[in-house]
Amino acid sequence: MSFSMPPPPPTSYPIARDVQTVMPTAVDAGKTITVGTVKITTRKLPILNAQEIETMTERLGIAPPEMIFGNNIVSIEKMGAGGQSEWGIEFNALDALDLVDKTGNDMLKVAYSAAWQKQRERMHEGIKEVVKPFDWTYSTNYKGSVTGAKQFEPTQDQIPLDKLRRQDPILFFDDVMLYEDELADNGMSILSVKIRVMPSRLLLLARFYMRLDDVVFRIRDTRVFVEFEDGVVLREYQEREESYESVETKIPPYRDDKPAIMRDPNQMAEYLPLKSTVTEKLVL
Repeated sequence: MSFSMPPPPPTSYPIARDVQTVMPTAVDAGKTITVGTVKITTRKLPILNAQEIETMTERLGIAPPEMIFGNNIVSIEKMGAGGQSEWGIEFNALDALDLVDKTGNDMLKVAYSAAWQKQRERMHEGIKEVVKPFDWTYSTNYKGSVTGAKQFEPTQDQIPLDKLRRQDPILFFDDVMLYEDELADNGMSILSVKIRVMPSRLLLLARFYMRLDDVVFRIRDTRVFVEFEDGVVLREYQEREESYESVETKIPPYRDDKPAIMRDPNQMAEYLPLKSTVTEKLVL
Protein backbone atom coordinates (compact mmCIF):
# COMPACT_ATOMS: atom_id res chain seq x y z
CA MET A 1 0.00 0.00 0.00
CA SER A 2 1.49 3.33 -1.03
CA PHE A 3 1.75 6.09 1.49
CA SER A 4 2.47 9.02 -0.80
CA MET A 5 0.66 11.87 0.87
CA PRO A 6 -0.52 15.19 -0.55
CA PRO A 7 0.03 18.30 1.56
CA PRO A 8 -2.73 19.31 3.97
CA PRO A 9 -5.81 20.58 2.11
CA PRO A 10 -7.02 24.18 2.03
CA THR A 11 -8.72 25.41 5.17
CA SER A 12 -11.98 25.66 3.25
CA TYR A 13 -12.62 21.99 3.98
CA PRO A 14 -15.26 21.47 6.66
CA ILE A 15 -13.82 20.38 9.98
CA ALA A 16 -15.91 18.40 12.45
CA ARG A 17 -16.98 20.24 15.60
CA ASP A 18 -15.22 17.73 17.84
CA VAL A 19 -11.84 18.42 16.22
CA GLN A 20 -9.40 20.66 18.06
CA THR A 21 -6.07 21.69 16.58
CA VAL A 22 -3.09 23.21 18.37
CA MET A 23 -0.33 24.58 16.16
CA PRO A 24 3.40 24.68 16.96
CA THR A 25 4.96 27.11 19.41
CA ALA A 26 8.56 28.28 19.59
CA VAL A 27 8.99 26.36 22.83
CA ASP A 28 8.21 22.79 21.81
CA ALA A 29 7.81 22.96 18.00
CA GLY A 30 4.95 20.51 18.36
CA LYS A 31 1.41 20.39 17.04
CA THR A 32 -1.64 18.39 18.04
CA ILE A 33 -5.11 17.58 16.82
CA THR A 34 -7.89 15.93 18.81
CA VAL A 35 -10.75 14.11 17.12
CA GLY A 36 -13.31 13.02 19.68
CA THR A 37 -11.25 11.30 22.38
CA VAL A 38 -8.23 10.56 20.17
CA LYS A 39 -5.31 12.99 20.44
CA ILE A 40 -2.54 13.05 17.83
CA THR A 41 0.74 14.84 18.53
CA THR A 42 3.84 15.41 16.41
CA ARG A 43 7.05 17.19 17.34
CA LYS A 44 9.96 18.10 15.06
CA LEU A 45 13.14 19.57 16.55
CA PRO A 46 16.78 19.86 15.34
CA ILE A 47 19.25 16.97 15.50
CA LEU A 48 20.77 16.19 18.88
CA ASN A 49 23.72 18.22 20.11
CA ALA A 50 27.01 16.70 21.34
CA GLN A 51 25.86 16.35 24.95
CA GLU A 52 22.58 14.75 23.93
CA ILE A 53 24.43 12.34 21.62
CA GLU A 54 26.71 11.30 24.46
CA THR A 55 23.74 10.69 26.75
CA MET A 56 21.94 8.63 24.11
CA THR A 57 25.10 6.62 23.36
CA GLU A 58 25.48 5.71 27.02
CA ARG A 59 21.83 4.64 27.21
CA LEU A 60 21.90 2.60 24.01
CA GLY A 61 25.38 1.13 24.28
CA ILE A 62 25.97 1.74 20.56
CA ALA A 63 27.10 4.69 18.47
CA PRO A 64 24.06 6.58 17.13
CA PRO A 65 23.37 7.38 13.45
CA GLU A 66 24.90 10.43 11.79
CA MET A 67 21.64 12.38 11.98
CA ILE A 68 19.62 11.58 15.08
CA PHE A 69 16.41 13.47 15.80
CA GLY A 70 16.11 12.25 19.36
CA ASN A 71 13.50 14.79 20.42
CA ASN A 72 11.09 14.10 17.56
CA ILE A 73 7.92 12.12 18.26
CA VAL A 74 4.63 11.03 16.76
CA SER A 75 2.01 9.86 19.24
CA ILE A 76 -1.61 8.70 19.25
CA GLU A 77 -3.48 8.76 22.56
CA LYS A 78 -6.93 7.81 23.83
CA MET A 79 -7.90 10.56 26.28
CA GLY A 80 -10.12 9.96 29.29
CA ALA A 81 -12.85 12.19 30.71
CA GLY A 82 -10.38 13.91 33.03
CA GLY A 83 -8.00 14.80 30.22
CA GLN A 84 -5.55 12.02 31.11
CA SER A 85 -4.14 9.57 28.60
CA GLU A 86 -5.73 6.12 29.00
CA TRP A 87 -3.76 4.47 26.20
CA GLY A 88 -1.15 5.53 23.70
CA ILE A 89 1.36 4.52 21.07
CA GLU A 90 4.41 6.70 20.41
CA PHE A 91 7.19 6.56 17.85
CA ASN A 92 10.60 7.95 18.85
CA ALA A 93 14.23 7.42 17.88
CA LEU A 94 15.55 6.14 21.22
CA ASP A 95 13.13 3.23 21.48
CA ALA A 96 13.59 2.39 17.79
CA LEU A 97 17.38 2.28 18.10
CA ASP A 98 17.16 0.25 21.29
CA LEU A 99 15.84 -2.63 19.14
CA VAL A 100 18.89 -2.59 16.85
CA ASP A 101 20.86 -5.82 17.31
CA LYS A 102 23.70 -5.15 19.76
CA THR A 103 25.28 -8.60 19.72
CA GLY A 104 26.82 -8.36 16.27
CA ASN A 105 25.03 -11.57 15.24
CA ASP A 106 22.92 -9.75 12.64
CA MET A 107 25.68 -7.42 11.48
CA LEU A 108 26.29 -7.39 7.73
CA LYS A 109 29.87 -8.63 7.59
CA VAL A 110 31.18 -6.69 4.61
CA ALA A 111 34.14 -4.42 4.02
CA TYR A 112 32.00 -1.36 4.66
CA SER A 113 31.78 -2.22 8.36
CA ALA A 114 35.42 -1.35 9.03
CA ALA A 115 35.13 1.88 7.05
CA TRP A 116 32.00 2.80 8.99
CA GLN A 117 33.68 2.33 12.38
CA LYS A 118 36.71 4.42 11.40
CA GLN A 119 34.46 7.21 10.16
CA ARG A 120 32.33 7.13 13.29
CA GLU A 121 35.41 7.37 15.52
CA ARG A 122 36.43 10.54 13.68
CA MET A 123 32.94 12.03 13.80
CA HIS A 124 32.53 11.59 17.54
CA GLU A 125 36.09 12.40 18.60
CA GLY A 126 35.99 13.84 22.10
CA ILE A 127 32.63 12.26 22.89
CA LYS A 128 32.66 9.27 25.19
CA GLU A 129 30.99 6.46 23.32
CA VAL A 130 30.74 2.72 23.45
CA VAL A 131 31.99 1.13 20.23
CA LYS A 132 31.33 -2.58 19.92
CA PRO A 133 29.98 -4.93 17.25
CA PHE A 134 26.35 -4.24 16.39
CA ASP A 135 24.07 -3.96 13.36
CA TRP A 136 25.65 -0.84 11.90
CA THR A 137 22.85 -0.51 9.33
CA TYR A 138 20.52 0.42 12.24
CA SER A 139 17.89 -2.05 11.07
CA THR A 140 15.00 -2.10 13.53
CA ASN A 141 11.70 -3.95 13.82
CA TYR A 142 10.24 -1.11 15.90
CA LYS A 143 6.44 -1.11 16.01
CA GLY A 144 5.95 1.80 18.39
CA SER A 145 6.03 2.21 22.17
CA VAL A 146 2.68 1.33 23.77
CA THR A 147 1.45 2.71 27.09
CA GLY A 148 -1.68 1.74 29.00
CA ALA A 149 -3.29 -1.53 30.04
CA LYS A 150 -4.67 -2.50 26.64
CA GLN A 151 -2.30 -4.49 24.46
CA PHE A 152 -2.43 -5.59 20.84
CA GLU A 153 -3.53 -9.14 20.04
CA PRO A 154 -3.10 -11.11 16.79
CA THR A 155 -5.95 -10.74 14.32
CA GLN A 156 -6.97 -11.79 10.84
CA ASP A 157 -8.55 -8.38 10.24
CA GLN A 158 -6.91 -6.20 7.62
CA ILE A 159 -6.54 -2.45 7.28
CA PRO A 160 -9.58 -1.38 5.18
CA LEU A 161 -8.00 0.01 2.03
CA ASP A 162 -11.39 0.93 0.58
CA LYS A 163 -11.92 3.47 3.36
CA LEU A 164 -8.45 4.93 2.88
CA ARG A 165 -9.06 5.41 -0.84
CA ARG A 166 -12.01 7.68 -0.20
CA GLN A 167 -11.55 11.35 -1.02
CA ASP A 168 -12.01 12.42 2.59
CA PRO A 169 -10.63 15.80 3.65
CA ILE A 170 -7.27 15.64 5.40
CA LEU A 171 -7.52 17.45 8.73
CA PHE A 172 -3.90 16.89 9.72
CA PHE A 173 -0.72 15.63 8.06
CA ASP A 174 2.89 15.42 9.16
CA ASP A 175 6.14 13.73 8.14
CA VAL A 176 8.62 13.28 11.00
CA MET A 177 12.21 12.09 10.65
CA LEU A 178 13.65 9.98 13.49
CA TYR A 179 17.13 9.11 12.21
CA GLU A 180 19.27 8.86 9.09
CA ASP A 181 22.73 7.52 8.25
CA GLU A 182 24.63 7.26 4.96
CA LEU A 183 26.51 4.10 6.02
CA ALA A 184 29.98 5.52 5.35
CA ASP A 185 28.81 6.84 1.96
CA ASN A 186 27.84 3.33 0.91
CA GLY A 187 24.07 3.63 1.06
CA MET A 188 21.43 4.95 3.40
CA SER A 189 19.49 3.95 6.48
CA ILE A 190 16.47 6.03 7.43
CA LEU A 191 13.50 5.83 9.79
CA SER A 192 10.62 8.27 9.39
CA VAL A 193 6.96 8.47 10.38
CA LYS A 194 4.08 9.87 8.34
CA ILE A 195 0.58 10.40 9.65
CA ARG A 196 -2.63 11.67 8.11
CA VAL A 197 -5.88 12.30 9.96
CA MET A 198 -9.30 12.33 8.32
CA PRO A 199 -12.65 13.11 10.02
CA SER A 200 -13.45 9.43 10.71
CA ARG A 201 -10.06 7.69 10.86
CA LEU A 202 -6.29 8.03 10.75
CA LEU A 203 -3.38 6.17 9.22
CA LEU A 204 0.23 6.22 10.39
CA LEU A 205 3.22 4.74 8.58
CA ALA A 206 6.57 4.25 10.31
CA ARG A 207 8.99 3.18 7.59
CA PHE A 208 12.55 1.95 7.97
CA TYR A 209 14.42 1.94 4.65
CA MET A 210 17.96 0.68 4.15
CA ARG A 211 20.09 0.48 1.03
CA LEU A 212 23.58 -0.97 1.30
CA ASP A 213 25.25 -0.55 -2.08
CA ASP A 214 26.09 -3.83 -3.84
CA VAL A 215 24.62 -5.81 -0.92
CA VAL A 216 20.94 -5.47 0.02
CA PHE A 217 17.76 -3.38 0.16
CA ARG A 218 15.44 -3.57 3.17
CA ILE A 219 12.07 -2.03 4.09
CA ARG A 220 10.27 -2.51 7.39
CA ASP A 221 6.85 -0.88 7.66
CA THR A 222 4.57 -0.40 10.64
CA ARG A 223 1.10 0.91 9.85
CA VAL A 224 -1.35 1.99 12.54
CA PHE A 225 -4.99 2.47 11.54
CA VAL A 226 -7.56 3.97 13.93
CA GLU A 227 -11.31 4.12 13.30
CA PHE A 228 -12.58 6.89 15.60
CA GLU A 229 -16.23 5.85 15.89
CA ASP A 230 -15.73 2.30 17.14
CA GLY A 231 -12.22 2.74 18.59
CA VAL A 232 -10.71 -0.10 16.57
CA VAL A 233 -6.91 0.09 16.25
CA LEU A 234 -5.11 -2.13 13.74
CA ARG A 235 -1.33 -2.41 13.63
CA GLU A 236 0.30 -4.05 10.62
CA TYR A 237 4.02 -4.85 10.44
CA GLN A 238 5.64 -5.90 7.15
CA GLU A 239 9.17 -6.76 6.08
CA ARG A 240 10.49 -6.52 2.52
CA GLU A 241 14.02 -7.41 1.44
CA GLU A 242 15.97 -8.17 -1.73
CA SER A 243 19.59 -8.39 -2.82
CA TYR A 244 21.09 -5.38 -4.56
CA GLU A 245 21.91 -7.46 -7.62
CA SER A 246 18.32 -8.69 -7.95
CA VAL A 247 16.87 -5.20 -7.64
CA GLU A 248 19.19 -3.87 -10.34
CA THR A 249 17.81 -6.45 -12.78
CA LYS A 250 14.22 -5.47 -11.95
CA ILE A 251 14.61 -1.76 -12.66
CA PRO A 252 14.11 -1.21 -16.41
CA PRO A 253 17.44 -0.48 -18.16
CA TYR A 254 15.95 2.52 -19.97
CA ARG A 255 15.38 4.31 -16.67
CA ASP A 256 18.11 6.94 -16.43
CA ASP A 257 16.94 7.98 -12.97
CA LYS A 258 17.99 4.73 -11.27
CA PRO A 259 19.99 6.50 -8.50
CA ALA A 260 16.94 8.61 -7.63
CA ILE A 261 14.71 5.54 -7.59
CA MET A 262 17.07 3.78 -5.21
CA ARG A 263 16.84 6.70 -2.80
CA ASP A 264 13.05 6.67 -2.81
CA PRO A 265 11.53 4.00 -0.53
CA ASN A 266 8.08 4.56 -2.03
CA GLN A 267 9.33 3.51 -5.45
CA MET A 268 11.65 0.81 -4.12
CA ALA A 269 8.79 -0.95 -2.31
CA GLU A 270 7.59 -2.12 -5.74
CA TYR A 271 10.85 -4.00 -6.30
CA LEU A 272 11.23 -5.68 -2.90
CA PRO A 273 9.27 -8.89 -2.28
CA LEU A 274 7.15 -9.14 0.84
CA LYS A 275 8.79 -11.48 3.36
CA SER A 276 6.35 -11.35 6.28
CA THR A 277 3.22 -9.63 7.60
CA VAL A 278 1.87 -9.53 11.15
CA THR A 279 -1.41 -7.77 11.98
CA GLU A 280 -2.65 -6.99 15.49
CA LYS A 281 -5.76 -5.36 16.92
CA LEU A 282 -7.17 -3.69 20.01
CA VAL A 283 -10.30 -1.69 20.81
CA LEU A 284 -9.95 1.57 22.71
